[in-house]
Amino acid sequence: MMVTNTETIPGKKIVKVLGLVRGNTIRARHLGKDILAVFKNILGGEIEEYTKLLAESREQSIDRLVAEAEALGGNAVVNVRFSTSYIMANAAEILVYGTAVVVE
Repeated sequence: MMVTNTETIPGKKIVKVLGLVRGNTIRARHLGKDILAVFKNILGGEIEEYTKLLAESREQSIDRLVAEAEALGGNAVVNVRFSTSYIMANAAEILVYGTAVVVE
């Protein structure tokens, strides 16, 4: 499955547009990791616990996007975009969306 943020894929021809597909996840922070983050915030530097949490969330969202595109019969997703939104205290949503297509 090809996933790209561009409108086209160089060397490929879009032969069918299948429509909008998306994948999302909502993740809450862990209290233990929050305590570690407080210390990192005081000392400075990257908060690896949150970096890892967001990276895993993005990957899970992409996996769900790909599964939805495959269910429609697509072999690529173009115009992929990410969005993050605050849901409630200590929880956020990662949303990825794009257009499922068939390319040859």
